[in-house]
Amino acid sequence: MSATLTWKRRLTAGGVVLAACAAFTLAQVQTTTTEKKGQASEQVTVERGKVTYIAGNDIVVKMENGEVRHITVPDDAKAIVDGREIGLSDLRVGMTLQKTITTTTTPQTVRTVKSGTGTVLNVQPPNYATIRFPDGTVERYRIPKDTKFTIDGESKTAFDLRPGMKITATRIVDAPVTVVSQQSRVTGTAPPAPPTPPMQGALLIQEPASAPAPTAAPAAAPAEPTQVAQSLPKTGSVVPLLGLLGLLFTGASVGVRLLRRS
Repeated sequence: MSATLTWKRRLTAGGVVLAACAAFTLAQVQTTTTEKKGQASEQVTVERGKVTYIAGNDIVVKMENGEVRHITVPDDAKAIVDGREIGLSDLRVGMTLQKTITTTTTPQTVRTVKSGTGTVLNVQPPNYATIRFPDGTVERYRIPKDTKFTIDGESKTAFDLRPGMKITATRIVDAPVTVVSQQSRVTGTAPPAPPTPPMQGALLIQEPASAPAPTAAPAAAPAEPTQVAQSLPKTGSVVPLLGLLGLLFTGASVGVRLLRRS
């Protein structure tokens, strides 16, 4: 399970400077903002605990210091357990999880430059003046040394400023900002295998049974010869034979009669 979070924390403004411009009037305020980053620093925090309960996205972890902590895990959360990436559905009771949080803090200076025409409200020469600009901001500005203001075509100093005067100026505002980003990574180990039970009595070792020798398949029995019928099938009767004999005897009797007549 990993996540990155970044936020900014604004500190007290570092400085506000008023610089006088040439004798021209700006119709509206012009703004430019730049950022300058400083040296970043990192802080690493490690938390460890053992999973004791799992119910959907809710898990209960017992931390190393004995604290019992409830955590709602997002559906897409991932963790590295025993070198393998797992998801929420792979979590098991007894797993030991470690969350490494890296917090990076980077100081920045945000400089805002605004140009426009404002109205003098108060003056503390030669260093400060309070001015209201058309965007509605009212600020007390520091006036750099030897700054000149052009008012009604004449060059004026801070001592010449009076409440109600219109001046054209450029405001420089430096605001320190701290940018904090946080990245977390969760790793863990699976619960150990159950211990081997202690030996009781004599030690017996079961060896694997040897495989039986292959047996030859029985030879196929020879096919029995086909028996030929000893007697022919009865395909006729004696009636035709008797008719043939009768015909022969008739012919013979006719021949005898012809011989006697001759």
